[in-house]
Amino acid sequence: MKLIKLLRSLVFTACCTTALSCTAEEQTLSTQRIDELFSFATEQYKKATDSLDPSDGMPRNSHADGSWRQVQLKDWTTGFFPGCLWYLYEQNQNEYWLAEAQKWTKQLEPLKTFNGHHDVGFMIYCSYGNGYRLTKDPAYKAIILEASDSLATRYRPTAQVIQSWGSMDEKNPKSYRVIIDNMMNLEMLLWAAENGGNENLRNIALTHANTTLENHFRPDGSNYHLLEYDPKTGEVIAKKTAQGFADNTMWARGQTWGIYGFTMMYRETGDKTYLQFAEKIADAYMKRLPADGVPLWDFDAPDDLLVKDASAGAIASSAFLDLYELTGNKRYLKQAEKTLAELSSDRYLAKGADYQCVLLHSVGHMPKRKEVDVNVNYADYYYLEALTRLKKIRQQGE
Repeated sequence: MKLIKLLRSLVFTACCTTALSCTAEEQTLSTQRIDELFSFATEQYKKATDSLDPSDGMPRNSHADGSWRQVQLKDWTTGFFPGCLWYLYEQNQNEYWLAEAQKWTKQLEPLKTFNGHHDVGFMIYCSYGNGYRLTKDPAYKAIILEASDSLATRYRPTAQVIQSWGSMDEKNPKSYRVIIDNMMNLEMLLWAAENGGNENLRNIALTHANTTLENHFRPDGSNYHLLEYDPKTGEVIAKKTAQGFADNTMWARGQTWGIYGFTMMYRETGDKTYLQFAEKIADAYMKRLPADGVPLWDFDAPDDLLVKDASAGAIASSAFLDLYELTGNKRYLKQAEKTLAELSSDRYLAKGADYQCVLLHSVGHMPKRKEVDVNVNYADYYYLEALTRLKKIRQQGE
């Protein structure tokens, strides 16, 4: 009962009451407001870089006092903190932030040969990828190419997927486990294939995306988090939702990984099959959103687990802005603006002397009661990415 009472206290109701009603003006962010939000983010991360040592690990979420909790390099989230620093440097062009981004990114170099799980794209492309985009440092490019080759070793030809979890050395595995998050790692493979890497990396990315499109989604456009494939036949033997409420529910962050991933696949390949699918699953997501545009951690969660997930809202916003730029459909722009406006309110911004992050109120793994109603580094990362995209749209006059 204590847990239920706690979770009920964490509910963020949609802004549909008189007190919290959202006006059209509040649902847009001007260029000036975006700059103010980047200034706020700079202040928050300055507190972090002043107090943290990268040799202690990468910041992932907060301690009770608001300071970052640091984790070892092989944690799937380690690329997001350096990625945030690169987005700050992109906005202010300040040498301090360049130096900090370089310092924190350098810590991840050992991961260029890591293949212990599929998240190498998150770890390397969000850090070194942004670093190369902004500096064109050839050393960064070399690391991305090597990391792409490492990720490709997880490809399983029988099932035509990149295996997400499980050792590649396991003898007679019961299944190949693949999660929807894996769509986010394909961009690095496509980039590598176009920039001097092995051309087969593109084939691996396309094959994995096609297999995911065929198997990971229900007829209504919602997705399963986890699929298990038979190692001998490549057939699907189980469909689960490990981090959602149940196997037949729509876990919000998983849905946004799919929207983002298939939008990216269309951007990088021009294949309209990916665009049509991205729009289908985006529609499934938007139909379930509350009025304020910030999703519950699982759209089918019971009343006693109605907790918002800012990270899913940030990921979706960045994906919708990408979709808008690719299609010109203002429906996606308006949805991104609504969600970002809410995330940029005092209900979500980490205002307070002790906080070193930008966004509060994300959910990591509800079934295990881990990271419930906390800040997480990937929420900050995709929020800053979305603001970067929205600012460029503003500057281009929409």
